Amino acid sequence: MNRIAIALSISAAFAAGCGVTHLLRPAYAADTISAQIIHTGELEGDAISAVNAGGMRNKLLVAVDGATISIQDGSPPKHLHANANEIQYILEGTGTIWLGDKEVTVKPGDLVVIPKGTPHAGTKPVGRTIKAIAIKTPPQAPDDTKLLN
Repeated sequence: MNRIAIALSISAAFAAGCGVTHLLRPAYAADTISAQIIHTGELEGDAISAVNAGGMRNKLLVAVDGATISIQDGSPPKHLHANANEIQYILEGTGTIWLGDKEVTVKPGDLVVIPKGTPHAGTKPVGRTIKAIAIKTPPQAPDDTKLLN
């Protein structure tokens, strides 16, 4: 019974984190963003966000018509997005992630392409957690995360 309660708590926290990310957008349309440099190496810990119950940090960096760009650090449970494609660029950390029906190794500099509907999950890091830039197109709706077992 405790396992079910823990799994449901983590799942709810993960879904809430995804929803909050979309509510706190720094820019919404292409004509409202400005030229800038984002020093992703300086975004660590609480500078990204507080850790949610699933151990994930997520900060939306840019939202434009058709796409969002965020920085993620942590290990989300296995899930899919029915309506959003996701591209992750691995910045830091080495480990494995679930992509489709297999576990794959990732390292800094890798580009992970996750078509909509593809099951994927967090990492089994070797050392530090995996920190990545996540690009989602179209922007992920708050209810577009389906948790999987």
